[in-house]
Amino acid sequence: MTDGARPGEAAAEADRVESEVARRIDPTPDFLERVAKVRVELVRRVGEAARARSSPIVRALVAGSAARGTFLSDRLDVDLFMLFPPDLSRDRLREEGLALGRAVLSNPETRYAEHPYLRGEFEGFRVDAVPGFAISDPSKPLSPVDRTPFHQEYLTHRENDTIVAQVRLAKQFLRTLGVYGSEARTEGFSGYLVELLVLEFGSLRGLLRAARSWRLPVRLAPPGKEPPRLPADVALILADPVDPHRNVASALSRRNLATVILAAGEYLERPTSTWFEPRARSPMSRAEALERLAKRASHITVVRLPRPDLVDDTLYPQVRKAERAFAEELQRSDFEVLGSASAAEPERVVVVLEVAHSHRSAVRPQDGPPPGLDRVGHFLGKWTASDAPVLQGPYVRPDGNLAVETLRAERDAEAVVRSILPRLALGKDLTPDDPGRVEVHPLAGAPDSPALGDALRELLGKTLPWLAPR
Repeated sequence: MTDGARPGEAAAEADRVESEVARRIDPTPDFLERVAKVRVELVRRVGEAARARSSPIVRALVAGSAARGTFLSDRLDVDLFMLFPPDLSRDRLREEGLALGRAVLSNPETRYAEHPYLRGEFEGFRVDAVPGFAISDPSKPLSPVDRTPFHQEYLTHRENDTIVAQVRLAKQFLRTLGVYGSEARTEGFSGYLVELLVLEFGSLRGLLRAARSWRLPVRLAPPGKEPPRLPADVALILADPVDPHRNVASALSRRNLATVILAAGEYLERPTSTWFEPRARSPMSRAEALERLAKRASHITVVRLPRPDLVDDTLYPQVRKAERAFAEELQRSDFEVLGSASAAEPERVVVVLEVAHSHRSAVRPQDGPPPGLDRVGHFLGKWTASDAPVLQGPYVRPDGNLAVETLRAERDAEAVVRSILPRLALGKDLTPDDPGRVEVHPLAGAPDSPALGDALRELLGKTLPWLAPR
């Protein structure tokens, strides 16, 4: 790696790079005007549809990046929120929200989060029409989207054209690192979090200058003002300005924040346009993975589970829980686990587990009690029986306790995974009623699939995002 430029040279180069990137990612004035007209027309059309069916809607609004102009030129979804009285039942909320969405959007498609919403088209734009409640206190939401109007008001009153342009640069920078998006699959920065951080530090580079010296966990909330009930593995703490009990960065993982901290220093020293050019990460073929395994002298076990009918934000926390459960149980079963990864596709979930050796030793040491205890007799009787699978012992260890060495029933990793399946907690929706529906293969015998390729890339293709091959 070459030495970084002197501070003045690096700043001048960053000015040039960011101006060039802004010309590429900023929407044109004509496009912004078109989005503004669509926002007005969407709200008007919802009002017409509501009057036609005497709907109890309180208000409709377009919020998020489409409303504030903080979207990237190649990445825009229009978020339409339809807010109803807080005392409306959830069944009626769902019924009214879907009915109004269908009246306004073409080609509507029902999607699911906490409750159903519609995705469709309106005058050439993709629109998500989401029902929620018109609450008066953002610290007491009834659904996850109820704070949205308060976020909209807070940011609209504080952002100007300079801040908006810097938000776009920050989003593109984080997108290139693969850490933009708060969905469970990504565990990255939400758009709202990005906007708050740019407001806090004034610009992308202001944010990066602060971030380069951060240490996990990062606390940006004032002392004594942190949201309560923070998880132990929290990465970044920033209280929601409209609801101080909520951590805006709750979805952000430590790995993703650590990646940004490292990237901040690298970019400030060596600013180039490549920091704003996302790299496509293609799945790893099984042939390439087997070639890498040969060099690593390790072994991969592939577990394939039926995918439950869940949206990604509900599914992926369970997938990661299952991955951890398999890895931890193999570790407890005397395998040296080198790593694990997981991925999902429409029909199945795939977990890959790398272990140092495909087989564990045939010898299983069994600890016994120290002489002098009543249960010594039971231990000796059990392990001196004629049918006991004893390889050696019973004997007294150097520490004075009894021990015996027995013969393991299962030795290869795949057999051990099959044997532990019935006792593993894989997540309430992932644990199959019939363990026989779970397939366990060595990598060489596993069926090819997109999820397998994604998991193998995650497991065996680890590298810093800016070092990944193009």
